[in-house]
Amino acid sequence: MEKKAVITATDLCIGYRTHKEEKVIHQHLSFQLYPGELTSLLGANGAGKSTLLRTLSASQPSLSGALQLLDRPLHQYSEKERSRTIGVVLTDRTQAGGLTVYELVALGRQPHTGFFGRLHSKDHAVIRQALEAVGIAHKAQSYTAELSDGERQKVMIAKALVQECPLIILDEPTAFLDVVSRIEIMTLLHNLAVEQHKAILLSTHDIEQALVLSDKLWLLSKEKGLQCGVTEDMILNHRMDTLFSHSDIQFDYDHGVYYPTVKGKQKIVVEAANNTLLHWTINALNRHGYTCLPAEEKTSSLPHLQTVSPHQLVLTKKGEAQTYSSFAALLSQSV
Repeated sequence: MEKKAVITATDLCIGYRTHKEEKVIHQHLSFQLYPGELTSLLGANGAGKSTLLRTLSASQPSLSGALQLLDRPLHQYSEKERSRTIGVVLTDRTQAGGLTVYELVALGRQPHTGFFGRLHSKDHAVIRQALEAVGIAHKAQSYTAELSDGERQKVMIAKALVQECPLIILDEPTAFLDVVSRIEIMTLLHNLAVEQHKAILLSTHDIEQALVLSDKLWLLSKEKGLQCGVTEDMILNHRMDTLFSHSDIQFDYDHGVYYPTVKGKQKIVVEAANNTLLHWTINALNRHGYTCLPAEEKTSSLPHLQTVSPHQLVLTKKGEAQTYSSFAALLSQSV
């Protein structure tokens, strides 16, 4: 069955309008967001990611073009209707230390509770389900000030969940988090998208986790505008090369990371017992100014390093072989 888009943009122009002029950030943007998918928005600082997210969440108006939310123009939604349709989680650290986790998440029910904000049995059930979904139910009666950054971010996601919105937009939800918390949050968001059939869009600089867990990528740059597609299509069609306009940065398609361009002053032929050893051998030699060549380019005039194991590295120069017991031992000498 064909999916129906939660939000659709056609020839969208985003930017800022003052009493004097319009400042266009991007134009001619067309895209869709679908339920059941986690989409990551990637781009350099200043590329316009926050402007795009604010436009999609109706925090600022578009300059032109069409933006449809559930087949209805976004600008026609009232504030209350938007709060029932779009959940927003910002980068800002939560300033609600005096509230318990349960109380803070309960604030997300405000679009459904009416003027007096009275919680009924259904509201409490939704809150408990959201706390369970993000794995923070055991902290329900803890004060927000007592939580770690990762736990606090889970609470803010739960607060967005209780709004019962089909669309959730997050601005750098893994900023300030350690590596374990970043993985937990990205995994959580992907699971929520699939299990609760929500369209989830987030901006992030955590490219490694975005490539592993995102169903779709949005690549935003000043030069190329917005490029959208399934993660593996974007990678294998070499779209990642267009994300950063910097000649000293390259994308490693084998490992899914960006790395500095190697400008080795010397060449060396490298072989290894397996791909893991080969990768880290090349990593060490690149850092020390070597351009690494494959075994088929082996000649008697070039030094040759064979990594049999982390404790057996055989370096051959001008026909003479020397064995080292570690990378530390190898690198302490002039390779």
